[in-house]
Amino acid sequence: MLAIIGGSGLTKLPGLSITHRQVIRTPYGEPSGALSFGNLDGHPVVFLARHGYGHTIPPHKVNYRANIWALHAQRVTHVVSVATVGGIHPDLGPGKLAVPDQVIDYTHGRETTFDDYTEGPVTHFDFTWPYCDDMRQRCLQALAEAGESCLPHGTYGAVQGPRLETKAEIDRMERDGAHMVGMTGMPEAYLAREIGLCYAAIAASVNWAAGRGDSATGISAQEIEANLENIVGRMRVVLTRLACMDYGK
Repeated sequence: MLAIIGGSGLTKLPGLSITHRQVIRTPYGEPSGALSFGNLDGHPVVFLARHGYGHTIPPHKVNYRANIWALHAQRVTHVVSVATVGGIHPDLGPGKLAVPDQVIDYTHGRETTFDDYTEGPVTHFDFTWPYCDDMRQRCLQALAEAGESCLPHGTYGAVQGPRLETKAEIDRMERDGAHMVGMTGMPEAYLAREIGLCYAAIAASVNWAAGRGDSATGISAQEIEANLENIVGRMRVVLTRLACMDYGK
């Protein structure tokens, strides 16, 4: 089954016919909210608003472990994260989309593993390619079917938030090889790998990163809101195409 994790601007999924909501208790505390089970164009999906359904949870306070564990407990096999980002790469101006294939983790102080290492040996998981290629290819196919062009690769720079970055920080991230900057990509991607979910992200640029383009002297909250509104409508079409694919039983 497919799960959709909605980021900023996607506290509800347009077109989702909800059959029921379920509060999931986890060993890691409370998820961001109840899971919404329903149908998108007649196909079953599970939806979770990463920041809560009232967008009340900042990125550094999201309980990523509880969110991912809750989806896994409901026999979800594939997860797509809809993530808003600031564009660093020249092809990632506001309104542009990307399907990242790499991550640089700049976050700190977040719970990054399900294992508390109180019993048994330490286990190391390969994270060379942090996103599931099967899910990435599905995302690329859905974007193409929806008529959306995208950057078919790229490195997601995951920062702590909730503040936005300085120009110097973005300059550093560009030198590091980051194509986009966001606040929620980690540890979500790794936790999905650790628990065995096929996870990928569709990154939606809602602004130029600090010091780039029309963010050269500052980032406009009004512009971000306008770009979010535009992207949500487009993502409904993309996610509907994703939901139509076969995910097994």
